[in-house]
Amino acid sequence: MRLRLLLLALGTFAVGTDGMVIAGILPLVSDDLDVSVSAAGQMITVFALAYAVLAPVLATATAKWSRLHTLLTALAVFTAANALSALAPDFGLLLATRVLAAVGAALYTPTANAVATALVPPERRGRAIATVMGGLTVATALGVPLGTWIGRTDWRLTMWLVTALGAAAFAGVGLMLRGLPAPQPSPGLRARLAPLTNTRVLGATATTFLVFLAAQTVFIYYTVAAAPATHGDQSRLTLLLLVSGVFSVAGSSLGGRVVDRWGPRVVILTAGTVSAAVSLALPWLMQSMTTALIASALNPLAGWAVAVALPARLVSLDPPSAPLLLSLNSSALYLGVAAAGGTGSAAIAVLGERLFPFTSTALMLCAVALAAATTRRAVAPSTRGARSAFVLTKS
Repeated sequence: MRLRLLLLALGTFAVGTDGMVIAGILPLVSDDLDVSVSAAGQMITVFALAYAVLAPVLATATAKWSRLHTLLTALAVFTAANALSALAPDFGLLLATRVLAAVGAALYTPTANAVATALVPPERRGRAIATVMGGLTVATALGVPLGTWIGRTDWRLTMWLVTALGAAAFAGVGLMLRGLPAPQPSPGLRARLAPLTNTRVLGATATTFLVFLAAQTVFIYYTVAAAPATHGDQSRLTLLLLVSGVFSVAGSSLGGRVVDRWGPRVVILTAGTVSAAVSLALPWLMQSMTTALIASALNPLAGWAVAVALPARLVSLDPPSAPLLLSLNSSALYLGVAAAGGTGSAAIAVLGERLFPFTSTALMLCAVALAAATTRRAVAPSTRGARSAFVLTKS
């Protein structure tokens, strides 16, 4: 069982590396294809927006497919798209391949999370999701610096690395994940899209959007926030990012365990408040390397615990509809990422380079308030499997 979850995580590692490593190779893409760095940055935007729009559409369109077929199709499209990115002769075609890669990613990640929850008993769903989400956190800690280093002279080598990761995940899933639990009988299109009008689902997805908007508003401009501590020293910045990546993995693992023990609501409210407090203190914590290292540990530790609780909350609403619900969570996540670049830029313009993390604090507190308003504790039954149960109420 553990091996199956780790193979699913290999796929999310590939997807996470693909989505985040682009930031490290933008100058090389700019020079090679004769576009500005800001134009090259649209590679990130089109990927995130395509993912956000397509995730629920693809979940609905592939509802009757076997889960193994869905996973393999997603990884095949994702791998082929990255190979085409590596071969793209001009920027226009490169953008098109990023949209195609988003198709594969948008189909894979929600399905992988849904498969993970089906492979384990209800009381272990949080840890199963944490394992699969761990692929994204390991991508932050390992995949991004590795991909950036490999592509330091030729950005196309980075895309070949992602292609190889996708191919490895395809082979592993194809060999080891046969005999997956069959999906639930597929309802009609109207019934499948019903969650889109459910206020409980909308509250959960809006919380996801706000959480990732808050987190990415700082992370995208982490170099700016950390400048007083690093003084422009790349080795210092690398150390901070490494610590951040390591504690992202720890936060994901911890989040899965506490979700199973206390439920998603407690984790979202507690860890979200901690994350908001760290963001509030960032203008002072980033004044020295010692305190910057503390902030680089605490923020991802709390943030990734919340990130695990968010999909667990959605799955608990209607487990048979997990693929669609998780696709909505992924859409909200990537919409938050796509919007964070503009939000962070505006925050820097208004508040300045030191105080712009206050925007992240405000957004995270909004997310916590929304989660508090749309969730309440259930009367806990005596069974162990009910420890992560909770009831959602309309706000």
